Amino acid sequence: MALTITNNVSSLNAQHNLTRASGSVAKSVERLSSGLKVNRGADGPAALVISEKQRAQIAGLRQAIDNSEKAVSLVQTAEGALNEINSLLVKVRSLALDSANAGVNDNDALAANQSEITNALDTISRIAQNTQFGTKKLLNGDAGITGSTNNASVTFVSGEETTKEGSHTVNVTTVGERGFVTAAAAATTPLAQDEVLTVNDTNISLSTGLTQAQVVDRINEFTSETGVVAEISGGATRLYTTDFGTDATVNVVSNVAPAAGSAGFATTLTSDSGENIQATIGGVAVTGTGNSLTATSGVVDGLTIEVAASGTDATLTATGALGSVTVNNNSLVFQIGANQSQTASVAIGAATVTGLGRGLTNNQFNDLSAIDVTSANGAQDAIAVVDAAIDDITNLRGKLGAFQQNTLESTANNLRATLENTVNAESVIRDTDFAEEIANFTKNQVLVQAGTSVLGNANQLPQLVLSLLG
Repeated sequence: MALTITNNVSSLNAQHNLTRASGSVAKSVERLSSGLKVNRGADGPAALVISEKQRAQIAGLRQAIDNSEKAVSLVQTAEGALNEINSLLVKVRSLALDSANAGVNDNDALAANQSEITNALDTISRIAQNTQFGTKKLLNGDAGITGSTNNASVTFVSGEETTKEGSHTVNVTTVGERGFVTAAAAATTPLAQDEVLTVNDTNISLSTGLTQAQVVDRINEFTSETGVVAEISGGATRLYTTDFGTDATVNVVSNVAPAAGSAGFATTLTSDSGENIQATIGGVAVTGTGNSLTATSGVVDGLTIEVAASGTDATLTATGALGSVTVNNNSLVFQIGANQSQTASVAIGAATVTGLGRGLTNNQFNDLSAIDVTSANGAQDAIAVVDAAIDDITNLRGKLGAFQQNTLESTANNLRATLENTVNAESVIRDTDFAEEIANFTKNQVLVQAGTSVLGNANQLPQLVLSLLG
């Protein structure tokens, strides 16, 4: 090797290696102090890109787990309130059964039972209106499928999560009918003699001298027992069922032959049943029960509506084009995944007294709010309504329980497992392996020390020239 003064290549070489060793020591110190082997893009561009995406996913998974746990809390709040409503319904049922024990109870006892039932129903209404999670009401119907109509003859009853939101036209193609019987002779004069009408197995005594209007009033006193309403139609007395459909039947027989001075009904049994309504809703053909229509397919799957009686004939429903029903899906939506659109939803129907126990045929009460146990027949019908209400509540509780267990809790468990594996994957890419890095640090530290010593010696080489000059 040449001996020079101007360019000390050995010194430059020592400096270069010392710089590299010093840089490696600095990088090891950074990794050991931060715990990360990738601290900036230059440490590993591809690793940084992958790990930052995984970090976003990890944060999303943690939030999704929190969301699922909050959703469980909400569902448990609703289910707890429904449990209390169910207990009240069991109590109401017991009171209705007590009132149905007609051979024992007097009017005071029946009135006392009705008063207690009214109080229980008020409590159910209060629970349904006041149960909320934060400020979000859960049981008043706001968290379920709601609807409205633009025709007074059509009433929205309920919808399911399968019912498509929007406006659906209603067109009754086959009119619903009540069962009805018309007297063979018009009662133009008061009754000439005492008469007994048997309507749906209930004997109704008619006294001599009653006018037609009084006969109608007398028959209507027993509507709660017979399920039949009387009216004057075309001069003759007409009896028709309170319900529509094939299950609604009126049977009437008199012990006096039809003639002037009689109620006008035959001495042989006269009977008639109604017809079920048929319609298209949103273009989907639906065959109903009575005057109630429940779709089981298409865009209106799960939608239930009722069609009122015609304004011109009480025995027939309205018919033809009846406007539209607008459905709104207010289901509770929960973000239970780490990514866009990973959601789950559940609809909580109204647990109000007007929303429970609906849709019963051959029953004088339309819903739970209307039950009256001050008569034996009313108590019997009330039992059926309360049983239907209990079914409504228990089915809703079962639906919420399945949603909590099979959707929320199972999803949360899966998210926890996914979080564990994703954190492990991110750790492999990003975290410092301290055993390996300590070894590198020790090696590079020794190289720095050796390089420093060697650099000092290299810087002394040009001084050898002085020995030649001497």
